[in-house]
Amino acid sequence: METEELEVRTGSAEVVQDLNGECQRFLRQVGASDGLLHVWVPHATAGLAVLETGAGSDHDLLAALKDLFPEDDRWQHRHGSPGHGRDHVIPAVVAPYASIPVLGGSMALGTWQSVCLVDTNSDNPVRTVRLSFLAG
Repeated sequence: METEELEVRTGSAEVVQDLNGECQRFLRQVGASDGLLHVWVPHATAGLAVLETGAGSDHDLLAALKDLFPEDDRWQHRHGSPGHGRDHVIPAVVAPYASIPVLGGSMALGTWQSVCLVDTNSDNPVRTVRLSFLAG
C-alpha cells in the first residue's frame, strides 16, 4: 500500500474543499493502475463528501448542515467557538473517510463528482488528509 499525508489549509470559515487535484497527483506519483484510493481525515470535526462542486452544491451542503446542526447552545460539547459542539456531531453524518475505485490510474468518479474535505470548524484552520492507494 502506498500512502501520503497532506496538510490542507481550510482557513477560518466553513469550507467544502475539492481534493480531486491532490488525489490525482498522488495516484500519478505512486504509479497507480487499478485499485482503491482511500481518503481519511483524522479529525473529530471534519469529514469527506463526494459531490459536485462549483455549481452551488458545495454551498448547499454547508447550508443544509447549518439547518440540521444549528450553531447555538444546545450542544453539550461546549469548548471552542459558540455552537462548536455541532462540529463534533457532523462527522457522524459526513463521514471522515471515502473509498474510490481507481481504474487505469484515474478515480472512477461520475462526470461532475469530486472528493471534498468538509470542514465546519473555524477554530482549526489546518487539516490533515491521508491518501492511501491499494493496488488491485
